Amino acid sequence: MVPRLTPLRPRTAGPPLAAGALLALLALAPAAHADEPAVALGTGGAVASVDREATQAGIRTLRRGGNAVDAAVATAAALGVTEPYSAGIGGGGYMVLWDAKRRRAVTIDGRETAPGRMRADSFVDPATGEARPFDDLVTSGLSVGVPGTPALWSEATRRYGRQTLASNLGPAAALAARGFRVDKTFRDQTQQNRERFSRFPATRKLFLPGGRPAPVGATMRNPDLADTYRLLAKEGTSALYRGALGRDVVRTSRSPETRGAPVPKGLMTTKDLRDYDVRRRGAVRSTFRGLDVLGMPPSSSGGIAVAEALNIVEALGTAAADETQRLHRYLEASRLAFADRNRWVGDDTREVVPRGRLISKPFARSRACLVSPTASLANPATAGDPSNPTCGSVAPQGGASDREGESTTHLVASDRWGNVVSYTLTIEQTGGSGIVVPGRGFLLNNELTDFDAEPGPGLTAETDPNLPGPGKRPRSSMSPTIVLKGGRPFLAIGSPGGATIITTVLQTLLNRLDGGMSLPQAVEAPRLSQRNAATTEAEPAFLTSPLRGPLEAIGHRFVEAPPTLSPDPEIGAVAALERASGGAWQAVAEPTRRGGGSAAVVTPRR
Repeated sequence: MVPRLTPLRPRTAGPPLAAGALLALLALAPAAHADEPAVALGTGGAVASVDREATQAGIRTLRRGGNAVDAAVATAAALGVTEPYSAGIGGGGYMVLWDAKRRRAVTIDGRETAPGRMRADSFVDPATGEARPFDDLVTSGLSVGVPGTPALWSEATRRYGRQTLASNLGPAAALAARGFRVDKTFRDQTQQNRERFSRFPATRKLFLPGGRPAPVGATMRNPDLADTYRLLAKEGTSALYRGALGRDVVRTSRSPETRGAPVPKGLMTTKDLRDYDVRRRGAVRSTFRGLDVLGMPPSSSGGIAVAEALNIVEALGTAAADETQRLHRYLEASRLAFADRNRWVGDDTREVVPRGRLISKPFARSRACLVSPTASLANPATAGDPSNPTCGSVAPQGGASDREGESTTHLVASDRWGNVVSYTLTIEQTGGSGIVVPGRGFLLNNELTDFDAEPGPGLTAETDPNLPGPGKRPRSSMSPTIVLKGGRPFLAIGSPGGATIITTVLQTLLNRLDGGMSLPQAVEAPRLSQRNAATTEAEPAFLTSPLRGPLEAIGHRFVEAPPTLSPDPEIGAVAALERASGGAWQAVAEPTRRGGGSAAVVTPRR
């Protein structure tokens, strides 16, 4: 069905956040919307996400007696309505959960998987013997992985929630039916995808009514998605993994209906859907300055990379008093962690990943010894050898480059029982594959582009841990993280942004834990992203700051971050929580990035 559009009055800008030590230097912009606060403090539970409607769906769930898991699922389902280019039923993701009753961390891997017919050379064009152009893979059925998001919602709700999956999907179904207000970010993302969306009749019908993006202020309804949520509520996720919904997904990915030139066809079968299962495991657990850091294990690389980088910073000594040195340490630790991540991390059910050694303190010391306070490391840095943690030891083979889509979203939730959730979900590129399942109201992912289409630099088919394979999960940078203090949750954080997710989470944590910033200041501060490259991507506010010159004097080179999820140069879009006194939580969302996020609590503290 074609979405109906109703003009609404635009929102007005709100006041700026309080400035911190670094922020005072950089005079950042005010919060995006007066009716979407970026910071909230209170009790009874908290939620933060990139969208007000989604955050409120989570808060209403908490008020009805749901816990943090229920709130996270309700928020995520609502994001499938309002952030359909970033997440939804057709994608996957990772959840890190602190189970307060059992006092333990649990991770749920709902990552998309490669079909059973996928091979290491599936992205090679048989006509040329060369890897298919990346842009051809982005918009294709060949890049569509088996979706994991509905299975994750079901598993999390069944094992750890207090409500049913049907109850948790109810707010999103109602939202899809009544519609949401189109803001500038949504319109800009639609415009960015206008050409490729136009290639698929079902996508054009849903997101380009009348052949053009919906105007800012219009109400966009998605009755097909509302019906799909109701179907999942009634039949459970078997509707996707064993039923008619799944058959529609398979048919659409294998033979996408297009206008003009056809796109590469997918390999998914109904057997692939039946065989899909989430992975429930423990967390990647490390320490930083007496705190416990809980992250996501492979198939994500985020937990390992964040842990290693924090270990390297800790190995360099107590927190640097000088802001230049603090940022220098962050950039060098990130560079080294990416070199190691690219070489060693893949789906650990298919590859040997030396996880324990990579996050060990001795290995961190063997990497930290390479960092000089007066000169930046060579570009790119060489991967280390975790089996030989001595200063200067290098891996037998080099590390691969990374290229990941940045259209992802993140949310955090807590409840009155002490449970905490950090959850990142995605469909890969902005708009995923560009292919809407006809009559179902959601986009399919193009997550398999996260595989290396061919062995990366310095690697072979035997040593690259991230080549495609049957049933394999592509490496991800998603980094949902929970930090414990005294054995209790203290922080929960995550971000979208492709490979910049790791650097965004890492920098925000270091801003808070080593930089003397409050959590809102840590989130708002200008971002840098060094991923073992010759240059470091930076947001505009940093490029005009007095910190740039001293860092360039010791060898760092900066370029403006490219536009990703909005037309503006931005890095990431954090949602975070921090435990406050008296059982309260502070929820923090982005004040301006990605149009500004939304933070809320059940009972605000005045």
